[in-house]
Amino acid sequence: MLIGVEPEMTVRVADELLMFLPATRRKSVNQVPCDGTSTLGHLVESLGVPLTEAGPMTIGGEPAEPSTRPRPGDEVHVAAVPRPQPVPLEPGQDAPRFLLDVHLGTLARRMRLLGLDTAYHNDMDDPALVVQANEERRVLLTQDRGLLRRRALWAGAYVRGSRPDDQLRDLLDRFAPVLRPWTRCTACNGELVPVDKREVEGGLEAGTRRSYDVYGRCAGCGQVYWRGAHGGHLEEIVREATRLVGAARDGGRPEAAMTERG
Repeated sequence: MLIGVEPEMTVRVADELLMFLPATRRKSVNQVPCDGTSTLGHLVESLGVPLTEAGPMTIGGEPAEPSTRPRPGDEVHVAAVPRPQPVPLEPGQDAPRFLLDVHLGTLARRMRLLGLDTAYHNDMDDPALVVQANEERRVLLTQDRGLLRRRALWAGAYVRGSRPDDQLRDLLDRFAPVLRPWTRCTACNGELVPVDKREVEGGLEAGTRRSYDVYGRCAGCGQVYWRGAHGGHLEEIVREATRLVGAARDGGRPEAAMTERG
């Protein structure tokens, strides 16, 4: 080895991950300093790729874990996380639980419309988000790459897209969760239960009482719901979401698993 030449390894990154690399390194193949002691996970994150977004990795063609220590001269391949991406579920769960950061409020309401257990706060800082995600085993959704690189976080995902429609499409394609539309309160995430019209009509406008007979009420905050003037738009969101989940499952690889953080 020449004196003064820093040891390096070659890292090949999937095209889907190039968005995370700084502009000066936004190419599929990069030469990365390698000291022989840093883990593969650390070296991948040093490029800008959160481990939550990295799928299977190999060194010299052999599968490697984030905790593996590459050697100078190694060639590393980093794939994107496979889709749909399974999430470990607890007994009784049929879909992941989610937690969204402060910038994803509209997405949170749409996820609740689809029946996904979606926690959201507009006043919670990053450490508190990580604590809640871990305690409640929720997948933390964010567009904050630094938040995803927090070592304590058990599971997270970067949400692609600037518009809520695109963000929802990305989420459904990535996780293909079981949907239960019209079963959650879009305001607080509580579960909706059927309620007799006579129990709630005292708080309804006269036009609403005349036009609708089927109502639900949130078991958490008491908010009353019915299929109102915006029902057509919401039903279209539900139809499209159902189609997207079906397509994601048909084209997915169920054997894929979440990358273990190293």
